[in-house]
Amino acid sequence: MNASVILLISACIYLAIGVPVAFALGLSTVTALLVSGNFPLIVLLKETFTGIDSFPLMAVPFFILAAELMSGGSLTEVLLKFAGQFVGHKRGGLGYTNVVSLTFFSGISGSALADAAGPGSMLIRMMDKAGYGRAYAAALTASTAIVGPIIPPSIIMIIYALADDNVSVGALFVAGLIPGVLIAVAMCGVNWYVSKQRNYKGDDEFPTRSEMWQTTWKAMPAILLPVIILGGMRAGWFTPTEASVVAVFYALLCGKYVYRTLEWKAVPDILSRSALLTASVLLIIGMSASFAWVLTIEGVPQIVATWIADMQLSPWTFLIVINVFLLLFGIFIEPLPGVMVLVPILAPVAAKVGIDPIHFAMVVIYNLTLGMITPPVGGLLFVTSNVSRVPLSDLTRELTPFLWAHGAVLVVLTFVPALSNWLPHVMGFK
Repeated sequence: MNASVILLISACIYLAIGVPVAFALGLSTVTALLVSGNFPLIVLLKETFTGIDSFPLMAVPFFILAAELMSGGSLTEVLLKFAGQFVGHKRGGLGYTNVVSLTFFSGISGSALADAAGPGSMLIRMMDKAGYGRAYAAALTASTAIVGPIIPPSIIMIIYALADDNVSVGALFVAGLIPGVLIAVAMCGVNWYVSKQRNYKGDDEFPTRSEMWQTTWKAMPAILLPVIILGGMRAGWFTPTEASVVAVFYALLCGKYVYRTLEWKAVPDILSRSALLTASVLLIIGMSASFAWVLTIEGVPQIVATWIADMQLSPWTFLIVINVFLLLFGIFIEPLPGVMVLVPILAPVAAKVGIDPIHFAMVVIYNLTLGMITPPVGGLLFVTSNVSRVPLSDLTRELTPFLWAHGAVLVVLTFVPALSNWLPHVMGFK
């Protein structure tokens, strides 16, 4: 039997019985190598190591560490207060605070799971105490946390740039700004509608100008981190990998000497959490690389490319087909392995069809990230359900209007390429 067929069937079986994604990819690769007998088992070790033996990939642990340092330095509380001063007094004010806070925090964490588990859990508790439905607060948090991988810096964008040589990390970082804001606006729109229907009132009075100035001034060092990263990359001061190191030192400086809330005794725990998260990410990347190698050596990318070329699809029809495929694919597999496995296959085909690589990258990233809030496998749903103590069934029921809003944003993002590629081109990223 063909090795690629064995690979795909075994991967589906392992995922269906609940094997973690990284191990499911590794085990399916071993199964394909053993059953086909065409390649030695050493391929798994070699390709797994090759998959993580990359200088740009060093940005991942440093961005994770920067986010942990900022969180340890009371950044979450600062951003919550900063966001709340603008929208907290309005109808559904805490809902807006949730969206704005998570959007700002996305510019530091680069991870949807980190956003939901950190500031998201605090916001859910605040909304629950203020009279909002706890399930609604959890659904809003999970839906807004999707912005994490879209707003720069984004871990998944770093991985995508490694999988597709036609785009750079800097270009993808800049490309995510407008879509990220658009998603946040859509979530605010749903919150406005639901708050009006359920009469969720504002939490606080509008602050004075003096109070707003003080709060904004205090939050400014945290808000400047994404600006420093993007500005330094655009100016040529440092590469994306070097930017991640700059982010770590900046986060340490802010937490220890600006906010003065980061204690040296907390640093070992922060390093430990960062190391565990980094290890899990790199394990997925390494196993995905070996999985993708079997597909490549069996000629699957060429077969898919030829099949799509024979269909003679227009660019728009191709994007529609890709959207449907990725939405279904994202239900069963996490974004990182999805990018590692699919991008080497689909990106060259998209380029041949005539789709801008940056535009296609944003469509792929958004689609796969949406899988994190799509039942039955969505990892973000389980994290949010766990931190909020809301049954998964109740959380899923409240998700419906948010999924419609995400669908609308996806349609706009798909058929208006300028939302993705205009800003990178203006700023000179290729």
